Amino acid sequence: MSKILEVNQLSKSYQSGDRHLTVLEEISFSLEAGRSLSIVGPSGSGKTTLLGLCAGLDTIDQGSVSINGHDLSQLSEDQKAQVRNENVGFVFQNFQLIPTLTALENVMIPLELLGKSSALEEAEALLDQVGLANRKDHYPTQLSGGEQQRVALARAFSNAPKILFADEPTGNLDEETGSKIEKLLFDLNQDKGTALVLVTHDIELAHKTDHMIRLKGGKIFESNMLSQTTA
Repeated sequence: MSKILEVNQLSKSYQSGDRHLTVLEEISFSLEAGRSLSIVGPSGSGKTTLLGLCAGLDTIDQGSVSINGHDLSQLSEDQKAQVRNENVGFVFQNFQLIPTLTALENVMIPLELLGKSSALEEAEALLDQVGLANRKDHYPTQLSGGEQQRVALARAFSNAPKILFADEPTGNLDEETGSKIEKLLFDLNQDKGTALVLVTHDIELAHKTDHMIRLKGGKIFESNMLSQTTA
């Protein structure tokens, strides 16, 4: 099976005053198409930084990251944005919906950026798939947290991504709503054949993925294959 994500000897550091802070050190792993991987670890272990580097949202200091065969370290910012537009979906803890747009308009944005003439129809179909067809004309402030995250999921899948990056997708939700979003997330990934990289504090959620990486002090402390079955 082809590798959708390849991370090789990835390191990242920042300068803070007179101090040189190493956030990640020599991180290596890969993820095959259609498979899922969770990244866990205590606060400050580098989870969100790693996710940002893997998605091309931050600049790599050392090592390399490839998404669907594209080496991000060799690309300009515009080229990285193109790779994201064509290959990547995002789900964040705080939803990041545009408050002045309706649920339908939020989902349509990536489709319109791709120049899809069928943006309206595709966005409506995605909202229907996440159970929000009857809420399409509502604004984010008129939706519950769970409904906002459903809109965010629909938007994340609107460009038919080959890989989805999810940063604490249930972190702002109560347990019952979070469980529903988890199920929807995994169901959509399986239905669309999308690879998943999931940052979470929830070990129970992490164990639902095929592969779990545990970070500690910016290094891979533990790496476990949780499932050998093809998704």
